Amino acid sequence: MKKIFHLFFMAIFLTTGLLGCNTGSDQGSAAEQTIKLATTTSTEDSGLLDVLLPEFKKDTGYDVEVIAVGTGAAIGLGEKGDVDVILVHSRTAEDQFVADGFGVNRKDVMYNDFLIIGPEDDPAGIKGENDAVAALTAISETESTFLSRGDDSGTHKKEKQLWETAGITPEGEWYVSVGKGMGDTFRMANEMNGYTLIDRGTFLFNRDKYELEAMVEGDELLFNPYGVIAVNKEKHPNVNFEGATAFIEWLTSKKAQDMIAEYGKDEFGQALFVPNVE
Repeated sequence: MKKIFHLFFMAIFLTTGLLGCNTGSDQGSAAEQTIKLATTTSTEDSGLLDVLLPEFKKDTGYDVEVIAVGTGAAIGLGEKGDVDVILVHSRTAEDQFVADGFGVNRKDVMYNDFLIIGPEDDPAGIKGENDAVAALTAISETESTFLSRGDDSGTHKKEKQLWETAGITPEGEWYVSVGKGMGDTFRMANEMNGYTLIDRGTFLFNRDKYELEAMVEGDELLFNPYGVIAVNKEKHPNVNFEGATAFIEWLTSKKAQDMIAEYGKDEFGQALFVPNVE
């Protein structure tokens, strides 16, 4: 009888152990099929990722865990190896990320442009202007409320570049640094009846929610290109480099580029982004 009980418990132990091993294997497989993407709030706030990522999963099997932050924060996550791939929009910072050995296989993906938007009454008198520097100068001189993202994002970097080109250090009660993503900054600028710099995709996707209007556009200084970069496996051996590479290849494929080219045309009358693979 003791022998029978002994064999019975041994069978339970072995079965449990095998089940545990299978569960661990399944978890490992699931982890390999997930990639972590750090990207800008504009790609999320514009709704673009909601269109692209389901198709990416359908074609490759990879789930994507999205961390939507400013470009500076996204690059920081890549430097720490906390994500597998980044999709951002600040070419100077992107090139530095690669030069420092943190990123590899950078590819152009798409572009759009920035606009300066503001209230209908336009206290700075800039509506219809196509010179961004002149517009910011007028905003500063009239001390009209201007909201800055203030978060080291690609948009914030562009804004700082424009102020520098204008030879102006923005300061005072009229200049409000909010430390928020693009969608939140748009909402706050609307609430405060102020101006802000915004990417076209986020503006078009959200413009029906708010009353702010396009004031300044068309300046070549407002060009806004996006790049995708895999985190370097030699720096961070634990990154899912295979998944990151699959994401880059898919995002720059004809299928994804065609989806980007069409996104927004039916709803907004124009594409929110322009595909940019050479």
